[in-house]
Amino acid sequence: MSNLKVGIGLTLDGATGNICGGVGIVTATGVSVSQINDGQIGGNRNIIINGAMQVAQRGTSSTSSGIYSVDRMLVQFVGHDEAMTQAQHALTSSDTGPWAKGFRSSLHITNGNQTGGAGTGDYSRVVYNIEAQDIANSGWDYSSTTSYLTLSYWVRSSVAQNFDGYIRTPDGTVQGYSFQTGTLSANTWTKITKTIPGNSNLTFDNDNGTGFAISFSLFMGTDFTDAGNTLNTWAAYASGNRMPNNTSTWYTTNDATFEMTGLQLEVGSVASEFEHRSYGEELARCQRYYEVLYMSSGTACCYSTGDSTYKYAHTWYFSAEKRAQASVALVGNSSFYVSGGSTITLTGIFTSKDHCMFYYDSGMFRLGDGSQDASVEASSEL
Repeated sequence: MSNLKVGIGLTLDGATGNICGGVGIVTATGVSVSQINDGQIGGNRNIIINGAMQVAQRGTSSTSSGIYSVDRMLVQFVGHDEAMTQAQHALTSSDTGPWAKGFRSSLHITNGNQTGGAGTGDYSRVVYNIEAQDIANSGWDYSSTTSYLTLSYWVRSSVAQNFDGYIRTPDGTVQGYSFQTGTLSANTWTKITKTIPGNSNLTFDNDNGTGFAISFSLFMGTDFTDAGNTLNTWAAYASGNRMPNNTSTWYTTNDATFEMTGLQLEVGSVASEFEHRSYGEELARCQRYYEVLYMSSGTACCYSTGDSTYKYAHTWYFSAEKRAQASVALVGNSSFYVSGGSTITLTGIFTSKDHCMFYYDSGMFRLGDGSQDASVEASSEL
């Protein structure tokens, strides 16, 4: 196919499908094409999975530390007098800002009653971990100070204050990069945008380990912070100097709330409009790290096959290949039963990246549960 003129100064390359000659072309928002995703036009700009907070396979609310509500969003809290609540929250038309941009869910965190105050070893944060290979193959020239990633997200706090965050890159000599939201107005959605340059000290292995960890701090005690920390600059990572000393107002306010949505990380020096993906697309991406098997009828599933010669087994083939060998465990009140009805402990559960096998050497078995909900999980989270 020959090249095709598609506009002034623009040519559609018949061999590659790329639009060429766009240097200096400016969008309706005044942003040149070359500034967006390093000039690449098309989808798959957002490196973040589930940035619109649509998928919550584990449940919509939890008071546990870890990934227990919105998929891929690691909520951690340590040193608390009362546990925080993390939840997938439904937005409404009153959520001025993100609602008009097509967002219908947020990650919502409610503080407990921290009567002991802000301890030096206390912390609360949201962490998003990215595989090293996803950064290495993103198109970002991460060794160059003139090549950029842009981080953007919507955030709202019930308390007016500045919030800190930092990025950690574990490969090679570990590097850190701290940033701040600036002072947020109480109960007001604010769009945050941070442009992050490359640096010659950065290393990203082409593997499935953690390569880029973004931490959004609600509070971190002085065991982890330093008044002399330099913002918006790459430096050797130090556990006691992750970011400047944090404001503790949110943390010491009973039932304070914090929520975020529209999390996007993309190659380029400007934040483009959020890349909305369908629920099905996001679910499939999330299942690389975690998926659950739902009870089919509320009575039993995972019926074994076999006999006394070949023994007894049932294979669960995952919907998506996992990042690494999966860890498989029962969920909630589910149990394995023999035909007579008594519960059993399996001889073994053998796992791989694409399936697991439940194995029992003494007879036929099945998985039982009291309702049509998640009964067994497979996880390979970072």
